[in-house]
Amino acid sequence: MTPVPLPRTRVAAYVIRHRAAPEILVFDHVGMPDAGTQIPAGGVRPGEGPQDAVLREVAEETGLLTAAVVRPIAVEDKPHPDTGAPRRTTFFLLQVAADTPDAWVHHIRGDGADAGLAFACRFVPLPLDRPLADAQDTWLGDVDPGFATTTGEAP
Repeated sequence: MTPVPLPRTRVAAYVIRHRAAPEILVFDHVGMPDAGTQIPAGGVRPGEGPQDAVLREVAEETGLLTAAVVRPIAVEDKPHPDTGAPRRTTFFLLQVAADTPDAWVHHIRGDGADAGLAFACRFVPLPLDRPLADAQDTWLGDVDPGFATTTGEAP
């Protein structure tokens, strides 16, 4: 009998900014429209706690260093959309100050798989009118029922 591989441990961040209406941080890969609109997410390193991992992923993918973890939202077991490999993702609610910039482009540094990529980051109002790539918006209604995505395609 072949052993079942353990799921890859991941984190994902719902980074919320409160202004006249709540907004969520999303990004698009510059020059890669097929990647879809996403939230910061990625793997947990060996020995790293999930809260540290989610803050690191937000910083690496968006450049934001001011996000604060509010609470975990959900744990999702779902295969990778391209490879089918098992993965377990813990979704976290984070918040940033109302004066955080509206939009910017962040260039990924380092030597990881994303090095050299550019992410066009922006805040968009909640609820989303279209789902995020890989159904990353699934748990927004668990943050606030009013945040549940309404309909349509990825923004």
